[in-house]
Amino acid sequence: MNRVFKTRYFSRWVRKTELTDKALCAAVVEMAQGLIDGDLGGGVLKKRIGLAGRGKRGGARTLVATNKGDKWFFVYGFEKNVRATITDGELQALQDIGAELLARTGRQLDQAVAEGSLQEICHDHKI
Repeated sequence: MNRVFKTRYFSRWVRKTELTDKALCAAVVEMAQGLIDGDLGGGVLKKRIGLAGRGKRGGARTLVATNKGDKWFFVYGFEKNVRATITDGELQALQDIGAELLARTGRQLDQAVAEGSLQEICHDHKI
């Protein structure tokens, strides 16, 4: 079963954009099919997601920690008109966060959702 999450940090950023959970879940479906914009290493992928009226080229960039199987964590996002990319230090931090998230068991993920540090946004039957 696929489990897709947003971190608390990512959720705060998303509230400032026009991204919806439906768009994020659709992006996971695309990534699962191999449609990614960049493999940054350490389990971190880059995926462009279009914003209303701007499309993917002018839209948002999301960084997703994943095992490319059943766990997907949206950990960071930025709009292209705000910044072009992330620094090497930021990438290393995101890879470390991703490794920690991917190592969690199902029970630990459920606990993080209950505590509010993660928000689960779609399951297999909702994608």
